[in-house]
Amino acid sequence: MKARTVLPGGTLGILGAGQLGRMMALAARTLGYQVQALDPDSTAPARSVVDRCLTSAFSDIDAASDLARACDVVTLEIEKIPLATLNAVARQTPMRPGAGVLEVIQHRGRQKSWLARGGFPLGPWREAHSAAELAQAIEALGGRCFVKSSEGGYDGRGQYEVSRADEAATAWRELGERSVVVEAALDLESELSVLVARGPDGQAVVYPPAFNHHEQRILAWSLLPGQLPPAITAQATEVARAITDALQVEGLLVVEMFLLRDGRLLVNELAPRPHNSFHSTEVACLTSQFEQAVRAVCNLPLGSVEVVRPAAIVNLLGDLWLREGGPRFAQALAMPGVRLHLYGKRDARKGRKMGHLSAVGSTPEEALARVKAAATALGM
Repeated sequence: MKARTVLPGGTLGILGAGQLGRMMALAARTLGYQVQALDPDSTAPARSVVDRCLTSAFSDIDAASDLARACDVVTLEIEKIPLATLNAVARQTPMRPGAGVLEVIQHRGRQKSWLARGGFPLGPWREAHSAAELAQAIEALGGRCFVKSSEGGYDGRGQYEVSRADEAATAWRELGERSVVVEAALDLESELSVLVARGPDGQAVVYPPAFNHHEQRILAWSLLPGQLPPAITAQATEVARAITDALQVEGLLVVEMFLLRDGRLLVNELAPRPHNSFHSTEVACLTSQFEQAVRAVCNLPLGSVEVVRPAAIVNLLGDLWLREGGPRFAQALAMPGVRLHLYGKRDARKGRKMGHLSAVGSTPEEALARVKAAATALGM
């Protein structure tokens, strides 16, 4: 059966009303859509830019069904939506991406097992369901490892680094004494990500890889296009497109990858939504990731992913607001080629993403230098 197309003037539903939902809603409004959302947070950032926002837990089937009945299509901005909720939405209206995609991605163990069965390149890893199994996994993987909760966790949360097997009991306790994935530490050359947009009819476009730099396991800055060898760019693009097709994604999929010093390219994690490392598409590309998400889930023709000019972003964390004097917005905005993007969050907290700076340049190096200089002027 031919997939339903939702033309401008229709209503888009979003499960989640955080910053990604906010930016998706703004893009949808530009295209002429009405937007409704659901989020448990009564102060969620997207509330001020949507037509209606239901305040309810993501597990509330009745509320999700209410949202679905009012919308022509529903998408999501966060992975942590119960499968029962996604299936309830799908009984009322198209849910893109669907529960099948989320079932694979929500659980790190299932995700890695699925990738391994598909022959996609992964680093050494194990699953553990007890402190004893965790100790055995750490020993088998050579000692230095990253232990991650199988479910939940982002921006470094839900992770614990260990060096020896005798740290297993502490890691197990710190991560809530629940199922974990254990990954061997790798000799990294760089980190990158690839964004694929795919419509219900199978049409797809792939953005150039972004080059990413993390500090304390949180993305600090990202550059688009990433300065990577052409062979690596081609391989990363091929792998990301193959994963997206195999999952039958309807919407966006970001594939985070590691490039090792020995030249190997490995898959790290998958995200079925807009992604922090592609915020620069708003100023770099003919079609931003947020407009592309709307096009994909509404079954419209996908937009061009051409990079018109290189761009870079720097994330702004709540720490900046907690310092004496706070952010110096005027000084940063006085710099050429720089834009400020704030997410509308009321409370600044340490490590909380409050917004980002973006900058363009004639070269990727110039864009990165500009945004870093703007971050310094802002007070970072």
